Amino acid sequence: MIVTTKKLFSAAYGKYAIGAYNINNLEQTMGLFRGCLDSKAPFIIQISKGARTYTHKKMLESLIRTADEVFPESIFAVHLDHGDEKTCMDCIESGFYSSVMIDASHEDFYGNIETTRRVVDAAHARGIVVEAELGQLGGVEEHVAVDEANAMLTNPEQAKEFVEKSGCDSLACAIGTSHGAYKFSGSQGLRFDVLELIQKRLPGFPLVMHGSSSVPQEEVERINAAGGSLRGAKGVDENQFKRAAELGVTKVNIDTDGRLVWTRVHREFFRDQPEKFDLRDPGKIFIAEYARFIVHKNEKLGSAGHLDELHKVVG
Repeated sequence: MIVTTKKLFSAAYGKYAIGAYNINNLEQTMGLFRGCLDSKAPFIIQISKGARTYTHKKMLESLIRTADEVFPESIFAVHLDHGDEKTCMDCIESGFYSSVMIDASHEDFYGNIETTRRVVDAAHARGIVVEAELGQLGGVEEHVAVDEANAMLTNPEQAKEFVEKSGCDSLACAIGTSHGAYKFSGSQGLRFDVLELIQKRLPGFPLVMHGSSSVPQEEVERINAAGGSLRGAKGVDENQFKRAAELGVTKVNIDTDGRLVWTRVHREFFRDQPEKFDLRDPGKIFIAEYARFIVHKNEKLGSAGHLDELHKVVG
């Protein structure tokens, strides 16, 4: 069942966070649905601008519609991740997405508000909710690339004004995370002090953490042992998700970790079975491994086990 993120956030706020997982193909879609049903968790499917053009936007939409039919007990939102204004408007017009993110964080404060407001007005007219971003995460994710020197934490003093003037339904905050596999060095971590100040100014308002993959070191080591070269990759401590949820974070974006699982499965498969050439063989392994990964993440996010109660609310 496709619902808006607003319904998911209303149920989760202050108790747990919803996992927002990027997908690009059939295998990720199957693994995601199976993992969320195995853990009885609601979830958010994220489609990026890059994923929409990887094959064709309607291909992914068809996969999701079919998965909704195959797994009718699932509850999820379909969300555009890091959209520019043009892409947001296209997704709004399509009538398929229940949520879009407008990322105008590269503009100045009032320019960000103006762009976000235009998207909000168009989306709300069709019953679609909007995520916006204040502050800038460092790192690289598809078309979004921000040098660490230009990364900016969200200013708590601006958060309330931004939400009120833009009309957005949730706010992505820059609290020390970054995109990609190289998020932290040394003892860096989430800035809970900043998050606490934002929540005080926006009590009850759903907040979002981008760049929240944990970059499991076991995955990195296995990839490197199978011929990869990921040196110094480090992510967010997933044991911090619970505290973030208590401080108003209702959506946690996870993309890199899924890519690591895909890379590990395929590198090891063809290393150990070089005579194989059927793409379905590693695909089957990946679906199962990705489902297990999703179960683990949902348990860390606290969303596992909440599906039945959500059915009572939105069913």
